[in-house]
Amino acid sequence: MTVVKSTLPEPARKIAGEALQGTLVDLLGLSLIGKQAHWNIVGPRFRSIHLQLDEVVDTARTYADTVAERAAALGLPPDGRPETIATGYTLPGPKEGWLRDTEVVQVVADALEAAIGRLRERIAATGEPDPVTQDLLIGITAEFEKQRWMFDAENWPRDN
Repeated sequence: MTVVKSTLPEPARKIAGEALQGTLVDLLGLSLIGKQAHWNIVGPRFRSIHLQLDEVVDTARTYADTVAERAAALGLPPDGRPETIATGYTLPGPKEGWLRDTEVVQVVADALEAAIGRLRERIAATGEPDPVTQDLLIGITAEFEKQRWMFDAENWPRDN
């Protein structure tokens, strides 16, 4: 059943829908791992990273809502159920228990980098069929690249 009629032809709607649903899962998963790390971080940089994690979580949650509403506008019901996120989320995440500040920085930088890679694939896929969805994904990518840079800078200096 389609409640909302899409302005896109079906093949374009399908491509946009897959990109939006995958992005929604990544965003909701990122918000959850950000909060998990936020609650369990320990170490000398606790406060600054604790606050930085809030920025990532807020960004992911805000964009999740925007992505879900874009899907709904295309007549595609977004799926943010816990079981969907649990089975569909494949980006890196923190281990259980207390997390050293250095571990948190690395896992969040890695998760953001992986999410950016997936977003770039979706940007390429949606360019022709739905430039509006592509534009949304470009904006998310730009913000996550900024966030990743900030976490990556926390790891300086490095041996590699």
